[in-house]
Amino acid sequence: MKIAIFSDCYLDLTGGIIQVINSQKAELEKLGHTVYIFSTGFRRSETELKKLATQNIFVVPSCRLFFKGLTPVSRRPKIIENWLLKNHPEIKDFDIFYIHYESGCSIAGLRLARKLKIPSVQMMHGREDMGVSTVIPYGFRTIAATLLNWFHSWYIPHTIKISPDNYLTNTIAKAKMWTLMVNHANYADVVITPSAHFKKKLRKYGVSKLIKVVPNGYPDEKFLRKVQVKELALGETLRMIWHSRVQGEKRIMPFLKALTMVDGKWQMDVYGGGTELSKAKRYAKRHKLPIKFHGDVKFSAVQKAILNSHLDVMASYNYDTFGMTLIEARACGVPVFFCDPDMREIVPVGSYIMSKSETPADMAAALNNLLAHPKRIKQMSEIILAHRDDILASHRIKILIQLFQNAQVKK
Repeated sequence: MKIAIFSDCYLDLTGGIIQVINSQKAELEKLGHTVYIFSTGFRRSETELKKLATQNIFVVPSCRLFFKGLTPVSRRPKIIENWLLKNHPEIKDFDIFYIHYESGCSIAGLRLARKLKIPSVQMMHGREDMGVSTVIPYGFRTIAATLLNWFHSWYIPHTIKISPDNYLTNTIAKAKMWTLMVNHANYADVVITPSAHFKKKLRKYGVSKLIKVVPNGYPDEKFLRKVQVKELALGETLRMIWHSRVQGEKRIMPFLKALTMVDGKWQMDVYGGGTELSKAKRYAKRHKLPIKFHGDVKFSAVQKAILNSHLDVMASYNYDTFGMTLIEARACGVPVFFCDPDMREIVPVGSYIMSKSETPADMAAALNNLLAHPKRIKQMSEIILAHRDDILASHRIKILIQLFQNAQVKK
């Protein structure tokens, strides 16, 4: 098959979406499929563009100044559509358009799929409602969500309007973002989610297209065949690791507050960057917490650190739809901590610590209980190691390929 991937989140960024695209592209190409990636990106030299082109990665027209240094932003979808038809006329003969986001480049991919009568598969990765609520300052959330909703509706009809409720859309801003997400998903032929709990939420708010759950996979080339069981003795230092983004939606600050209430011996390594990195560093220093911040480093260094840890930490709540952090921990045989009940779907029963709620007090209580019963580390690690192979991308890509084939037949 010939597969064109469209994503506003890929070049010049890090995170789960990028990891998923890279691992799926690699596995598809191993099986003989042709995969192109079209993404927004910052300005590059002709030499750099040619190097990317050798990997079938292409930068679509992007804004040169807007959000420079933060995240690349595409130009208007119609400009991207015209650019694609002019510079890549071969995409008219592609079998699948595979979309990974809901902004300019992704909108262009969905619209062009309809025009060319090519099946479109939309991967719904994340909770954009929570993204707006945690990233945008309080007084500007409704304005930002309204503008994003308005822009999106210029290109994709908003036949469904979501109203505020007591479930997930308890603010106007969240309702606006769910309106955007639902109508975007319904514009595709097939919708994919990485988890059953996110599928349920999308269905509740009006996604009527076929929704398939395709869990994100762990790259085969990074998978270590020999991994030791983790053990913790009574009185030994609990080694924790954080390798999510250091931003508001990942809730590092509430977790640091929880750590001030943890008794016993512990230490934590924090990998990754983000808007709250400086704030987290200041807080840790002020409270004399035994935490080392490493910033953004190569994944090989992060993987080595995970292997040397007893517990992998994920503190987000009502935000993550999957959590690649948990999969990376599973690959290394490391038990995980989280406070979001939805994450129970991602890891084997008996292999995790979950706090009673998302509050710092309850997170601290869960960690104190673990330190009082350190043998649980070995028990959890053994369970994880017994359920490791099913996370491989080479296993999960088969589900995706079958979905692509079915979409072609139905089209």
